[in-house]
This record gives sequence, structure tokens and C-alpha cells, in this order.
Amino acid sequence: MTQNDFDDASELIDSELDADAPEAPEQARLGRKRDHTRDPEILEAALDVLAEEGYDGMTIDMVAARAKAGKATLYRRWASKGELVIDAVACMKKGDLDHARLPDTGTLRGDLVAMIKPRSMEDAERKLQIMGGLMSVLSRNPELSDAINSAIIEPRAEVNRILMRRARDRGEISPDVDIDALALVSPSMASYRTLVLKKPVDREFLISLIDGVILPAAGIRSPVGA
Repeated sequence: MTQNDFDDASELIDSELDADAPEAPEQARLGRKRDHTRDPEILEAALDVLAEEGYDGMTIDMVAARAKAGKATLYRRWASKGELVIDAVACMKKGDLDHARLPDTGTLRGDLVAMIKPRSMEDAERKLQIMGGLMSVLSRNPELSDAINSAIIEPRAEVNRILMRRARDRGEISPDVDIDALALVSPSMASYRTLVLKKPVDREFLISLIDGVILPAAGIRSPVGA
């Protein structure tokens, strides 16, 4: 098989495996241990390509080139692009915020504002770009929808729930406030701003969201001039 033939056969998994490895008995190939040490690099490369190209434009070739790995290496670990993307999205959850280190300023507003950090904002924006790259396929793949919710939306909503429960426990907000619904306001509006309006989720936007939407909905008046 020539190099051109190899490149043209990106969807023929068996052909790629044969091209990547010397001829060996079937039993030997099946018994070969898979090396997972490069998985984190490959998954990170997949996320980068996904954010840049979208799911439909993304190819295994692109990910392999970005990760400086052979296509057959990827295919031995992930039988399809879909499987690779699901694992890549799931791996994002490993870098979630440490709940034990969440700010505790004594006020809900103080806690929410303290969460607005440059690195956190960059991470959130990248996740939303990845989510945007998956929009074309989400309706066709419920498993991807679950992965997106678990890795992108739910972690931030859970942080909001924790901060709001603290506020409720110290009597700052009423027990009648629907914390589960209110916790989804900021991730939902941030997603809409990024994916639909194509605008950045910057500090000014987040502060206006806290003071103009979240605090009033929680029954808290923002400090004058805050």
C-alpha cells in the first residue's frame, strides 16, 4: 500500500491497522497490549481540533497530526471519530473546579464575583467553543449531549448551587428560591452569548448578569455602585 493509498483510506480501519504494523499472526495482534500513555495528549488534540473545525469538519487525520501520532494508533484506541470525541469531552470534567476551594466571602455576590478569574473565563470560553463545534451533531447523538452536559454545563451549575445553598443557609436568600433553576442561569446565558450572539463572555458581562439577573432573582439587592 502506498502512502497515498494510506491517506485515502482514512475510514477503512482495518486497512490502516495493517499498514501501520508488520504482518503478524492474528493471535499476536489481538494479544498486543495497548499503550495508553499518550491518551491525554491525543484527547487534548481532539478538543483543540473540535473547537477549531467543528465535529463535521474534524477528521482523525487532523487529530493525529496535531498530536503527532499515527492514525492507526488512534484507531486502535478509538474505533470511530464519535468514540474519540465522547472520551475527549468526558476528559474535560477531570479539570473541574475543586469544590473544597470555592470562595467563601460571606455574601453571594462576593462569592460569584470571586469566581470571575481570567483562567476560569478562558477555560469556560474554550469549553463553549468545543460545545459550539458539536452543535451540528448533538441532535443525532444523545450520548454526546449527555457528555456535553456532564462536562460543560453541569460543573458550573453545581458550583452555583453550592454558593447559593451557602447563601440560603446563612439566611441571605429565602428558602423559597428555586436554586436548581437559578444555578442554570449563568451557564445558559453564557452559552447563548457565545454560540448565538458570537460575543465574548467577559468580566463586564458576568458582573451585569450577577447584578441584573441572578441577585434580583434571589431576592438580593446589589450594593449601590458595585
